[in-house]
Amino acid sequence: MSGPASYRAIDYAVDGPIATITLARPDQLNAFTYPMIDEFLDAIDRVDADDAVRAVIVTGAGRAFSAGTDLSDGAQVFQRDGIADSPLRADGSFDYGKDSARDGGGLIALRLYRCLKPVIAAINGPAVGIGATITLPMDIRLASEDARIGFVFARRGIVPEAASGYFLPRIVGISRALEWCYSGRILSAAEALDGGLVRTILPAAELLPAARAIAREIADNTAPVSIALIRQMLWRGLGYADPMEAHRVDSRGILARGRSGDVAEGVAAFLEKRPARFVDRVSTDMPDYFPWWDEPRYS
Repeated sequence: MSGPASYRAIDYAVDGPIATITLARPDQLNAFTYPMIDEFLDAIDRVDADDAVRAVIVTGAGRAFSAGTDLSDGAQVFQRDGIADSPLRADGSFDYGKDSARDGGGLIALRLYRCLKPVIAAINGPAVGIGATITLPMDIRLASEDARIGFVFARRGIVPEAASGYFLPRIVGISRALEWCYSGRILSAAEALDGGLVRTILPAAELLPAARAIAREIADNTAPVSIALIRQMLWRGLGYADPMEAHRVDSRGILARGRSGDVAEGVAAFLEKRPARFVDRVSTDMPDYFPWWDEPRYS
C-alpha cells in the first residue's frame, strides 16, 4: 500500500488496483475547507494519471463521512469577499464570471464527472451538505447503518451546490429530489436506500470490504479503456437530446475498439475459457474520437 504524504485534510492510499481517498479531518467530522477541496481535486488527478489504479473508493475517517462545509468561521465562508481576486465588485455587485465565484463543491462534482475510473462512495456516517452532494457524481454509493444524509441547504438559507440540480433528480427523480431539498431534513440510511440514492446498507465493519469487492470485480475482469469510455458514455448520455447522439458515440466505440488488441484478447480469453489480460491503458490508448463531447453534435 502506498500514498503521498503531502496531504493534510485527506488521506490517499493505493492498494493494488484500488485507490482510497479518505476525508481526514475526523475531529471536525471531515467538514470541508477550501484547502481540502484542492487536495481532493489533486487526488482525482492522481487517480486518472495512474494506469495501475482501476477504481477509487471515497470514505471518511472517524464516525462521519462529512458534516458539510466547515462553518467555524461563520457565514463568511459563503461570501468569498475577503479572498484574492474576489468576485465582489466595489459597488457591491458580483462578477459571476470570475473563477473565484465558482462553488467548491461544483469543482469537485465536475472533476468527478470527468473522471475515467469508477468511483465508489463508502458513506460511513453522517453526510450532510457538500458531504452529501459530492457523492452524487460517484457511480455507486454504499452506506453503513450509521449513515445519515442531508441536503440541508434551505435550513441554512442557501441553495444546493455541486451541480446537484443536474445529478440528484437523475438519481432519485424530481419529486423526491425536491422534497429532500425543500425539507432539508436528515435522511436515514433506510430512506436513502428506498429512494435509490444508495445501493446497499451494511454494518460498519462490512462497508469498506464491500466497496473493495466491487472495485476488485471491475479491476480483475475488465479492460481499462473500455471502462473509461463506458463511464463517460453513460454519464454524458444523461444529457443527450436524442438517441441518435448515443448512436453516434456507440458506433465510434464499436469501430475503434473493435480493432484493438483488447478485443482480440477478450474474445480469445472467452473462447479459451481463461481470464483476459488486457494491455491497453487509459494514459496512452484512448481512441482518436475521445473526447467526443468537444465536437458539435458529435458529428
